[in-house]
Amino acid sequence: MAFSLDFSQSASHTPREKTRGRLLAVPAIFWLFFFFLLPLAIVVVVSFMSRGQVQPITFPLTLENYQRIFGPIYFPVFIKSISIALLATIVCLLSGYPLAFFVSTRKSKRSQNIALFLVILPFWTNFLVRTYAWRVLLGTDGTINGILINLHLITQPLQLLNTRGAVIIGLIYGDLPFMILPIYASVERFDFRLVEAAHDLGANDWRAFWRVILPLTMPGVLAGCILVFIPAIGAFITPDLLGGTQGLMIGNLINQQFHGTGNWPLGSAASVVMMGMVMLGLLLYVRLGRRG
Repeated sequence: MAFSLDFSQSASHTPREKTRGRLLAVPAIFWLFFFFLLPLAIVVVVSFMSRGQVQPITFPLTLENYQRIFGPIYFPVFIKSISIALLATIVCLLSGYPLAFFVSTRKSKRSQNIALFLVILPFWTNFLVRTYAWRVLLGTDGTINGILINLHLITQPLQLLNTRGAVIIGLIYGDLPFMILPIYASVERFDFRLVEAAHDLGANDWRAFWRVILPLTMPGVLAGCILVFIPAIGAFITPDLLGGTQGLMIGNLINQQFHGTGNWPLGSAASVVMMGMVMLGLLLYVRLGRRG
């Protein structure tokens, strides 16, 4: 009797708990609708509209903006942005993976905390200030050229600023912690006794890394690549300050259309295409994560 009474009481509370859960979700749903879904829908609609003579947007609806995006003038900017973002992601992975291992394998907790503190220390300074610092370092009269000239390695200053290389350096510097931290979290949970077992079974260091360590730390690698690639492909400040005309990327193209030429439909179409690229990256991450 007591058991049936408790069961009926818990069952009677279930609809109330569901209602309370829905009410708690209302603020989040409100926020997502008005500050994410609604602006996204507006951008998509504007991308199909025409540029007006007096107003920024007007009818009729057209596909001309997307035809121009995938045409010979603007599509190379997307290809260059993808290549720069991929290169920055690969360099961050190759440099961030061993650094994450170095941080996670510190025997002393104090030294591990100090290493983590040094990784996140750049976030204590505004990103714009850090990017301007790279202008000082890479400038014609900057620190790097000054050191090379004083060492008599070069006679004339090198053109380091306003190049694609400067953009890549800035992206690597800004996004490297986003690669280190997820990999560090994966390595921190890794059981190194599995490596000893692989050695006992005859595997060398390289084979143990390739067959044991890398697959088990792959979730951190995938998360780090996504966290680096997505901000890199949509970067605006770094290409604008370090790349000049040579560092034009998708973010700069969108800014030019909205604030330069005033072509809102074309800028919206570029934004939609960029969001589609980001969504493809996220879907690839989810699929690889499920397969793993």
